[in-house]
Amino acid sequence: MISTIKNFTDSTNFANALKITIAAVLPVLLFTYLGNYAVGFTIALGAFFTYPSDIPSNLKHKVNGILVAALIVSGVNLIINIVHPITWLFYPILALLIFTLSMLSVYGQRANMVSFSALLSISLTFAHIQTGWDILTHAGLLLAGGLFYLVVSLLFFYIRPHRYVELQIADCIQLTAKYLKLRGDLWKLKSDRKAITKKQLLLQVQLNTIHENIREILIRNRTNSGSSNQNRKMLILFISLVEIMELAMSTSFDHNKLHQKFDNHPNVLQTYQNLAYNLAKCLKQLSKSIQSRTKYNSNHNLLSDLHDFELAITEYEIKTGKSLATEGVFMLTTMLHYAEKQVEKIKTLERAYTSTVDLHDFKERDKDLEKFITPLYYPIRTLLENLSFSSTVFRHAVRLTITIVAGFIIGQVLPFQNVYWILLTIVVIMRQEYGLTKERTFQRIFGTILGGLIAFGILSVVHDKNVIGGLAIIAMLFGFSFTPTNYKIGATFVTVYVVFVYGILTPNIEDVIQYRILDTLVGATLSILANYFLWPSWEFLNVPSRIEKAIQANRNYIQEISHFYNKKGTVPTSYRLARKQAFIEIGNLMASFQRMLQEPKSKQNKLAQVYKLTVLNHALLSSEASLGTYIQSHKTTEASQAFNVVVNQVIKNLDFSILLLHSDKPLDPNEELINEEFNTRFTELKKIREKELIQGKPINDEAFQQKMQEAQLVIEQLIWLTNLSENIVKTTKVLIQTKNESR
Repeated sequence: MISTIKNFTDSTNFANALKITIAAVLPVLLFTYLGNYAVGFTIALGAFFTYPSDIPSNLKHKVNGILVAALIVSGVNLIINIVHPITWLFYPILALLIFTLSMLSVYGQRANMVSFSALLSISLTFAHIQTGWDILTHAGLLLAGGLFYLVVSLLFFYIRPHRYVELQIADCIQLTAKYLKLRGDLWKLKSDRKAITKKQLLLQVQLNTIHENIREILIRNRTNSGSSNQNRKMLILFISLVEIMELAMSTSFDHNKLHQKFDNHPNVLQTYQNLAYNLAKCLKQLSKSIQSRTKYNSNHNLLSDLHDFELAITEYEIKTGKSLATEGVFMLTTMLHYAEKQVEKIKTLERAYTSTVDLHDFKERDKDLEKFITPLYYPIRTLLENLSFSSTVFRHAVRLTITIVAGFIIGQVLPFQNVYWILLTIVVIMRQEYGLTKERTFQRIFGTILGGLIAFGILSVVHDKNVIGGLAIIAMLFGFSFTPTNYKIGATFVTVYVVFVYGILTPNIEDVIQYRILDTLVGATLSILANYFLWPSWEFLNVPSRIEKAIQANRNYIQEISHFYNKKGTVPTSYRLARKQAFIEIGNLMASFQRMLQEPKSKQNKLAQVYKLTVLNHALLSSEASLGTYIQSHKTTEASQAFNVVVNQVIKNLDFSILLLHSDKPLDPNEELINEEFNTRFTELKKIREKELIQGKPINDEAFQQKMQEAQLVIEQLIWLTNLSENIVKTTKVLIQTKNESR
């Protein structure tokens, strides 16, 4: 219990919540003491509006993002207050502001959060319209609040400059450990491989997000301020984690074949599974040590686990007989070598955390790192290119503009107490995707009702304003802490906080709760209706593009592997970039599938094919990683012509799948024929390879075994790659056929 509380209070979300709580509470306390509560409250609002723009980044972009948000927040408040009395001008300006701010999302996450901050400011401007010189004063105080939040945020940064990255690395290690455990689960007797694969794909989505966050901070920090020892240490940890993920994915086998071969030898499966689980446990333990900043001592002897697996392989070979066990021994030996590499990577992680970074560990590993982050620039051309209904951002901007203006008019015409709360609800819960909007709507309504009941219950017993004020601060802190991870709980605490504030300011607390629930229901209903009827962005419309990007990324990755196998040498940057993009696009495809699941059943057409293509592309990526990892970690022979012919056919299959996605009618059947040379090479590949080896210069038995292991693994993966690429073609045909039939 104590450990859980400690981890919670040391988390990034709690630290962020503490920043906004301090920035919002201090001005209120100070100016209330000075007898001017209104000034303190307005400054607190400025801090509250600016807070969402404070996303993970290096120091320069953090400062610039918060400054821009503070200026826009105060600016839109100034404009709304000025034009509000002029009805014929007010509505066009309001609509233009909402639309323009919504369109900022085309520039990425930071711009999206600045847009969100500004829309919050517009919503709460209607809580109290200013007049005369108060317009300038109010806007100036909002700006002061934003600047005060910047000061608080910078203080947190300088007090613990590396803490955010440490916690992100710890979370990344934890997710990677879960992935390794799932890989171990695949070796269980009668394992549910479909369920395990789905969990792996969901983890891939989370890992993609956290990898991008870490790259953004570590690599940009290195670019802007040089490579400190701490930054190098974190980079080694991160690069090693990416390599561990590639290794984890590279333990790729046809698991049906694997279980057919080894289910009668459970000791082999259990010994390897124990090794896989202990790899995961070591990572989990390291994650906890980084999070708690305690000394790391491994409780698991991985070298002993490797030795046990070697003994299990020997035992299997003796029981089965050397000639019959050949293929199985090759498979198990390959797994042993992967496990050895995984142990090596984990040892690198342990060294990086427990001691000063050895620059030898960093040699060549930081090459061209800047190419792995997205360049930050904001050309007007990007905005102009999105000014059409083909852009999901444009459709959402139009939809949001209409909904907010409609909400404002409804609030003015009907006897609602707080029209701004309707607008605030729309801004907070309305998203581009229908599914996410629906989910947030339910969570917000649940949180609002539960929070209102809890707050009302407490206020009926507690009447001391100082106690209520203290409880409001606690509720605010917990509300902002939970909102990023559990919106339902976060909305509950935020509602408790709001009701407590009103409880201090007004005696009619029952009316406050009643109107807050009613306003929330109106805003949520408008959001759901708008997302369903106003140019909806159904996920099935975007799926072909997601599938194409995933197939293209896999195609580029296998092509880079082929180039590397043929040319040898050091791993080129293009190889690592292709690997990164493949991981990202498979994760994006899975995220797209998840969004489809949240949409109405009538809009989930092609769901089965989308999921199958997601699984196939994930399996293809796993097989590619297996081949690529082996080639990187072993001194390999010259690539044979047979290898190149088969790889080219895999690439041809993937190209054909992409062509199918762009075609509205069936293609010429002749285009689908696999050429005769491929059939010949594929069926005789093993014999050709063995002949090449035997006819070469004399080698000893151990070297011959190594070469045969290479041949075995390469052949296994080529067979698997070919089967997967052919299945991708077949499933894509079904997908296209379904699309044509639904027209």
